[in-house]
Amino acid sequence: MAFKKKTDDSAYRDLKKDITAGSIGNLYILHGEEVYLREYYLGKMKEALLTGGLDDFNFHTLGAKDFSIHKLRELVDAMPMMSERTLVVVSDYDIYKGDKEAMADLLSDLPDYVCLVFVYDVIEYKADNRAKLAKIVKEKGRVVDFARQDQGDLTDWIARRFRALGHDISTDDARYLIFLCGDLMTGLISEIGKIGSYAKEKRVTRRDIDAVATPQLDAVVFQLTDAIAAGDFDKAFSVLGDLLHMQEAPIKLLSILGRQIRQLYTARLAIENGKGAKWLMELWSLRSAYPAEKLVQSARKFSLEWCRRAVLRCEEIDLAMKSTGADAEELLTGLLLELAAKKAS
Repeated sequence: MAFKKKTDDSAYRDLKKDITAGSIGNLYILHGEEVYLREYYLGKMKEALLTGGLDDFNFHTLGAKDFSIHKLRELVDAMPMMSERTLVVVSDYDIYKGDKEAMADLLSDLPDYVCLVFVYDVIEYKADNRAKLAKIVKEKGRVVDFARQDQGDLTDWIARRFRALGHDISTDDARYLIFLCGDLMTGLISEIGKIGSYAKEKRVTRRDIDAVATPQLDAVVFQLTDAIAAGDFDKAFSVLGDLLHMQEAPIKLLSILGRQIRQLYTARLAIENGKGAKWLMELWSLRSAYPAEKLVQSARKFSLEWCRRAVLRCEEIDLAMKSTGADAEELLTGLLLELAAKKAS
C-alpha cells in the first residue's frame, strides 16, 4: 500500500497570494475538512474586499434552503456602495445538482466588482467533470480544498498559537498533542486554549497536555495497549472502565482495539524483518511518522506470537458480539483479561 496521495494545495497557496497581493478574483469554491482554515481565509477575504465600512450593503449571504438562480443573480448584480467590490457567500448549495446550464451562464459572465464564494461545509464538494459548468469553474475561479495540514506545518502552527498565549512548546510535545487530539486545527485550537490557560510555566509540558486535553478515542485505546505492554494491568482496566463509563459502545471499542492490535502485529513484523516506521506509514497510510514510531516502540514489548494470537482473538470476539447473545461488555472485558494474562506469562 502506498502513501496517501498528497493533496494538491496549489489553489490554497494561490488564494493566500490573491489575498496578500490584493488581487482577489471573482469566483471561489471553498471546501475541505479543515474548517478552521476555511473560515480563517474567508474572513481574510471579507476584510480585504469590504473596505468602505458598509458591510450590510456589500456583503450578501445565501443558504441552500433559500437558494434560487434568480436570487443569486440579484445578489451578483447588486452594485457596490462606497466600495469597489461586493462579496456574495453561498453556503452548502451543490452547484452540480441544480440547473447547471443556468449556473454556467451566470458564472461565465460575473461582473468585475463581485466576488462570489461557494462554501461547502455540511455537504461534500464533488465536481461533475462531464458538465460544461466544471470547465467554466476551472477557467473562471479557484476550487480551494482546505485539507488536513501535514505534520510539519501543523507543529509550526501549534507553536505559533502557544506563543500567542505566552507559552512555548517543543516540537516533540506538539507532535504528541497531534497524536492525542487529532490533526484538525478546528479541534486543536480549543485544546491549545485549555492547555495555555492551565500551564503555569512558559514551557508547556506533556504533563500539562495530559492534565486538561481531551484525547481522541484512538489515542485512548493506544494508552490501553501501552499499559498492557508495560505490564500495568491496573491502568489498562482503568482505561477500559473509563471508556465504558463514557458509554462508548463495546463493539466500537473492539473495532478500534482490533485495528490497534493489527497495527501492532504489522509493527512486530516490521521489526522481525528489519523494516522501520516508514514501512508502517506506507502500509497504514499514516500521515506522519509519529504514530508509526509509537507503534514500533510499543511493538518491541510484545512477541510475534502474542500479536498473532491477539489479532485472532479480536476477530473471534467480534464474531461473538455480532452472532451470539453474550453480553458485549463482558466479552470485551474478558478479552482484555486474556490479552493481559498472555502478556504476563
